[in-house]
Formats: sequence, C-alpha cells, structure tokens
Amino acid sequence: MIMKTLLIATDFSDNAKHAAEYGYGIATQLRANLLLLNAFMVPAEMPEGGLVTWPLYDYDDLVKNAADGLAELETELRKGGQSQIFKPAVKCMSEVGEASTVINDIVDKEKVRLTIMGTHGTSGISQFILGNHSKRMINATTGPLLLVPSPAPLTPVKKVAFATDFTHPDKDLKIIYELIDLIKPLNAELLITHVQDKKDEGIQFKKWLDNFLGDISNKADYPNIYYRSIKSEKADKGLNWLCKHGQVDILAMVHRKHGFLAQLLTGSHTQKLANQIDIPLLILPEKE
Repeated sequence: MIMKTLLIATDFSDNAKHAAEYGYGIATQLRANLLLLNAFMVPAEMPEGGLVTWPLYDYDDLVKNAADGLAELETELRKGGQSQIFKPAVKCMSEVGEASTVINDIVDKEKVRLTIMGTHGTSGISQFILGNHSKRMINATTGPLLLVPSPAPLTPVKKVAFATDFTHPDKDLKIIYELIDLIKPLNAELLITHVQDKKDEGIQFKKWLDNFLGDISNKADYPNIYYRSIKSEKADKGLNWLCKHGQVDILAMVHRKHGFLAQLLTGSHTQKLANQIDIPLLILPEKE
C-alpha cells in the first residue's frame, strides 16, 4: 500500500502550531507521512518592500531561522504524539516564494494528498507570510486543503459533513468518491448535507436521492454514508448551524468558480465563514 503524504504549512504562529498538532493527529489516524513546510519571502523581493521599514535580515539567517523553527516544531509534534501507536515519518522543507505557489509546486512534486494550515496568522508585519492567506489559498489550491481554526479540538475525526445543493450531482459524485478515499482509513461517518431554502424536497427528488446514495455506498464499498437536509434561506447560516449542532468534526465543500456556495468562496465571505466556525473547513477543488 502506498503511504499517503500530508503537508502541514506553518508560519510558526500559535494558530499555525495548533493546526500542525491537528494535522499530526490526522496523520496518525491515516497512517500517513508528514511534510512540514515553511514558505517565506525575502523582504527586498516583495513588491511592497519599499513601503515599509524591514529588519535587515540576511538571506542565510532567514533560511537558518526557518530550519530551526521546523526542527523545533517536529520535536514538539513527536513529543505530543508519544502515546500514538503509529509514528509518522516527518520531512521538513523551507522554500522561498509566495505561499500558494510554493505549496502547489510541492503538492504536485511530492504527491501530497492533503494540505493543512491554520486560518489565522501572526499579527503585525512578518517575513513569514503564510499565516493569514487562507482566502488566497482557497482560490489557488490544486488539491484538498484543510483550514484549521484555533478552537478546533484535538480529537479523532469521527464525522465529516459534505455540503452541496446538488446543482452538479455528477461533479459532486467524483468529489465524494475522492473524499471517501481520503477518509476511509478514519472509518469516519460521511454526512452528505443538502443545503437548501425549499420547505419540501418532493417525491421525485427523494427517489433520486435514494438511488444516488445507494450507488455511492455500493460503488465506494463504504457503509458509513448518511444524509441530512438543512433548510436555510442563507447558506452560511445553515452551515454554521450544522457545525455548531450537528456533531460534525470537519465541514467539506467543493470550490467551484460558479454554482453552490460561490458567495462563500469569493470575496470576504469565505474568510467570514472560516472565522465563525470552530471546526476545520475542508476545501475540495473541482476537477476540470
């Protein structure tokens, strides 16, 4: 069996360290290898570098600081995971460049199955730019991206909710199979959640839904699939209710340029949703 590789992107902030701890726990559950990444930019190379007063860092110092930070983070993660039976192999990398570009390049080269990062960064100006760019990462990611808020509990994943409005069921189907393949080692429940503003789904839809769910369960050979309808005039309110009251550990959504939840995945709405919910948000990019 080919080992999965998970990428944990960090800027060494407290929120990023919490996300790393969460990611280490996921890796132990999935029995996956870990890649710890710090992406940084040299101040002189930044377009806005002339607009602020930057500390006079030498490039070698930046590289050394990144290496030292990654080594310290690896030590802390291993110490915290001493009670785990499975110990992930850990590889540390630091790269110069814009975070989303660096991450996508490494995801492709290292065949990364999942990228994990925190939703907030350090306050003030930092030469480590990764922290608060979750919105940019959502728009740029080429693979599954897990955004971990600081309140997310460090507990095993038992239920993942996949939110959809079934506008593109065939495309949803491909993403659902990919999601099942990712979470199957967790033996977690998959809750397919229909977010809608209709009061009644109708008999024809219910018949179609029974066939849809039955096909998924049979073809994926995964029995832990359930369904729930969330009725809400606004999608973000429905999803917030689900995250707070649905006993869900991770909320998963497809990122597509047009269609369901487009308002949550553009502008400031995604960041607003990420700031409101206390569980990780899994973004699954649509495959062309």
